[in-house]
This record gives sequence, structure tokens and C-alpha cells, in this order.
Amino acid sequence: MNALSLLACLAALILPCAAAAQAITSPPQPAETAAFDIVRTDVRSEGADVVFTVQVRGEAGEVKPKAVGQFAGSAVFSYVWPTSLDSASVGFESDQGILALAVTFHPDFDDAAYGGVNRHVWHPHWVVLVPDEACGPGALKVRDIPAGTTPRVPATWPNVPLLIDSPDYPTRLGGDLVTVRIPAGVIGAPEGVRFDGVTSALLVNANLHAPLLCISDVFDVASGDLSLPGRIQP
Repeated sequence: MNALSLLACLAALILPCAAAAQAITSPPQPAETAAFDIVRTDVRSEGADVVFTVQVRGEAGEVKPKAVGQFAGSAVFSYVWPTSLDSASVGFESDQGILALAVTFHPDFDDAAYGGVNRHVWHPHWVVLVPDEACGPGALKVRDIPAGTTPRVPATWPNVPLLIDSPDYPTRLGGDLVTVRIPAGVIGAPEGVRFDGVTSALLVNANLHAPLLCISDVFDVASGDLSLPGRIQP
């Protein structure tokens, strides 16, 4: 089963789970780019915050997509934590798809809240992922907002036709670690929430039509099978 097919397995969120674990440890994959080769993924409650962490074999954030000079056809690189949280947890409608926290870099466009600039830095998003064969066999996309509809979105939605949020969470890339710290109140009681880790590339549709933003490549999956074996624990 290829990586995109594995990612599509998340759509139902019905795969059997391993025993509860605070972190997911992954064997190094020398064939993968070191900056995206996951060796450990962790999500934990820490005081008033929930801390999302991924450790890679190389230098986190060192590899970035090349700029193409326009939005259409541009690429996004990402460190992603797919979760079992309901999409309503962060301000979308309920049951919209797979809610994931992602740290992304895309040099050709800005998608910060309130018209801010973020194309020059790695930054966090909540995204809702759903399957779409138009992105390729077994592939996922960030869920589109159809023209003429006004679904519920978070206050920091960046005014793009996607179920994406652009919160200003403290985000750090240093050495082999990517860390995002979010207030626990954002998602409510987090203990027992399932998670996994993924590194991936996304591609903006060259025609700027739905699907607008597809997952085009999966570099690594922390669990190996996207069974979401991690559990958020104190």
C-alpha cells in the first residue's frame, strides 16, 4: 500500500488502535529526506497548553519548496498531526473530515489571518482533510468551500475557499524538532484524543478550481500505517 493510500485510510477513522501511548517512535528511513524522516511524534498536555512535537532525523524545516512566482501550481511542505478531534473543536461545522494540525511553508502566497503575511516563515494551521479521487487514487485534499456557501469557520479563517484556520500559536523549529504550543481550552479536554504524524507536500491546483489544495506526496508516516496509535496524555 502506497503512502497516499495509507493517508486515505484516515478518512473513516475506524482502524484498530494500538495500546495507549503518549508518543509514537518511528524507525529511521535513510531513503527519505532527513528533514522529513520522522523518528518521534508526541502530543501532550502541559499545564494550560497542549504541546505538539515531531522529531525528525535531520534539520527540521531545512528543506522548503521552491518558489514558482505565482499561486496557481505552487507547492506547500508540511509537518502534520492528524487527530481524532471533531472539526467543531476549533470552530468549523461538526463532522467535516479529519482535523489535523499542520506546520507549513509556502513561498508563493500568504494565508495568515486578517490579511497578514506568512509566506516567509513556517507557521501553523488547522486543516480539515477529506478524500478526493480528483487529487489522485486514494489521495486527500483540504476540504473546499463551495461557491455560494457560508459554513461556520473560526475567527482566524484566512478568507480562502478552504476549511483552514490560521491561528497564531507559538511555533518553533530548532535542530531536529518542530513544536507547536496551543491553549488547551481551544480543543477542550484533550486526554485520550488520538493522533499520528505525517510529513507531506501539497499542491495548489494549476487551474485554481476545486480541488484547490491536494496532498500530492507523503514523505513519511509516524505509525507506518496511520492507525493513530498516539494518545494525548498529561
